Amino acid sequence: MTRRRFIADTWDRDHNTAALTGDQAAHLARVLRAEPGQTYDLVAGGFLHRAEIAAVLPDRVTFTLHEELEAETALPLHLLLAIFKFDHFEWAVEKATELGVARITPILARRTEKHLAQAAAKRVDRWRRIAIEASKQSRRTSVPEIADPSQLRSTLAAERAPIRVLLSELEQATPLKAALTAPPRGGAISAAAQASASTHKNTGEAVTAVVPESQNLALAIGPEGGWTPEEIDFFTMHAWQPVTLGPRILRAETAAVAAIAITGAIRG
Repeated sequence: MTRRRFIADTWDRDHNTAALTGDQAAHLARVLRAEPGQTYDLVAGGFLHRAEIAAVLPDRVTFTLHEELEAETALPLHLLLAIFKFDHFEWAVEKATELGVARITPILARRTEKHLAQAAAKRVDRWRRIAIEASKQSRRTSVPEIADPSQLRSTLAAERAPIRVLLSELEQATPLKAALTAPPRGGAISAAAQASASTHKNTGEAVTAVVPESQNLALAIGPEGGWTPEEIDFFTMHAWQPVTLGPRILRAETAAVAAIAITGAIRG
């Protein structure tokens, strides 16, 4: 039988112990009636372990960590998701987490409704809790980073993924599958990254060829109504490739799930 899996709230690497606190501890202690000696799968410090309960208190369950278990890594994808209606946005965060994305950055786009943009900062903690619960439900060994809401221009300037694609309704857009399966040029850096290097050549800004594992691909999905022409210009300036999912017009949250699933199937 598959063991239940939890994500540790605290981890003591030196003593090879970890603990659940708060709601997780209460659920394990009161609902599951945990006792010392029981074993569970526990994610601690980004690694999956077989863990044995050492002590049970109403608000804290302590584990001794045993052998590290084999586990899948996160999908190396940074999702830039324009903020739209919060109930739909939260659903997208949940499903993106289940599908394995490594990082999500909520974007304050030009067409993000004003009241949503103003309230977004207060919603981040909720989005992070949703990501934690979705990670446990889907048996991930890591929780995706949910960044603070950011302006598009500054986010694009900071992005260093070698492959960068944005969903677009332009007729000349390349199918997502074709963009992901095209062989990169220039070694480890894709054509998009090479173009970015060229863009910054005269500014003195360094563009590194080595990128973190969790950000070797970036995907941008716009708000209801799509990106504005000015935003499309920002993407072009930073060498993002427009891609399409096909002839149908999808809701933003549907497009996010479809694009991540395709990416996972090809590059996961």
